Amino acid sequence: MTEAFLTSADAPTDVPLKRRLKRAERARQVKALSLVLPLLAFLLFTFLGPIAGMLWHAVDDWEVRQVLPHTVAALAGWDGKDLPDEKAYAALADDIQAARAAGTLAIAAKRLNYAVNGFRTILTSTARNLKAPPEPGTAKETLSKINPAWRDRATWAAIKGASGPVTSFYLLAALDLTRNVGGAIVAAPPDQAIYRDVFVRTFTIGLSVTVLCLILGFPVAYLLAGLPPGRSNLLMIFVLLPFWTSLLVRTCAWIVLLQSSGVVNDSLRFLGIIDAPMRLIYNRFGVYVAMTHVLLPFMILPLYSSMKAISPAYMRAAASLGAPPLTAFLRIYLPQTLPGIAAGSLLVFILALGYYITPALVGGGADQMMSYFIALYTTETANWGLASALGALLLVATLLLGVVYGKLVQGQQITGGMKN
Repeated sequence: MTEAFLTSADAPTDVPLKRRLKRAERARQVKALSLVLPLLAFLLFTFLGPIAGMLWHAVDDWEVRQVLPHTVAALAGWDGKDLPDEKAYAALADDIQAARAAGTLAIAAKRLNYAVNGFRTILTSTARNLKAPPEPGTAKETLSKINPAWRDRATWAAIKGASGPVTSFYLLAALDLTRNVGGAIVAAPPDQAIYRDVFVRTFTIGLSVTVLCLILGFPVAYLLAGLPPGRSNLLMIFVLLPFWTSLLVRTCAWIVLLQSSGVVNDSLRFLGIIDAPMRLIYNRFGVYVAMTHVLLPFMILPLYSSMKAISPAYMRAAASLGAPPLTAFLRIYLPQTLPGIAAGSLLVFILALGYYITPALVGGGADQMMSYFIALYTTETANWGLASALGALLLVATLLLGVVYGKLVQGQQITGGMKN
């Protein structure tokens, strides 16, 4: 009776309590969201938005469709095996005259010049010499007389390939590929096939700098992790000191040190090690030295964090069981530093892929990385499509590295859990 009475007495007050808890939980979630919302908005407009814009520019193809709309419509059913019919020539003549009057012909000429070198001259000379609309049925003859290029299928294939609204032209160009007159994907001409080599060079430099940072940073992190807090904090200041100096200043400092009459060459000649100055700058060696110096702290910090969490008791236990120091280090200590090695290597490698200032200042023409060409097409030639395509490929490579790192960390956690 007492239990039944307590249950019935407590039942009416149980529902309002649950409702109050739910309201409190919702209020807490709303408060947390309101605190995070400014950061989300900042990331949306300054990070995700530009990345989405870059990805869209890599496939966007609006210029020819907007400037030559009737020509694009007339070529919609063209198979590319023969020259287009009279209707396409007449549509092109009308579009050229309309675009010249509106002042928009240069927009289409610039886009088509990416596909066929000299297309800008073809369009501008045709517009200049096309004084009046051709008589009905004579557009093909008239345009062919003005410029023989209109009797070439490749000229018309370029217009059809740029008909939009989206295109694979820029992404294929970033991989040294193109489409022939028939629309099949083929290798780009040797004088235009440069980006695969640039990608290989970029990844080679990034990997080499990562290995150098790991070789130089591992002993430093090991030393810092084994020192008392006071001394390790003091030495950590020297590790972080480069962050207080501008990247441009640090790079220019290496130019002063490594040049023919710089400190390094003068010191080596003073010591009698060399007779003539060595070429240490404006080559791959200078790129490695400068980039390693800049990125070394990004390797040391993750390694130090990982090593600091390793208890010294493990090494003492291994020594007490008769393990030599090298065996204990390789089998006990080193495996526990793998998360720090992976995090530091991934961070340094991703940062190295996007480096622009350092290779541009201390490297030669054969040492420029992909970021140099992205900046070139963005600022000088204004080829936003190709610049976005190159950036998109770098982004994909970075995301793949992140996925691989996540898989490795997850696999290591599962293995560690099974061992425990």
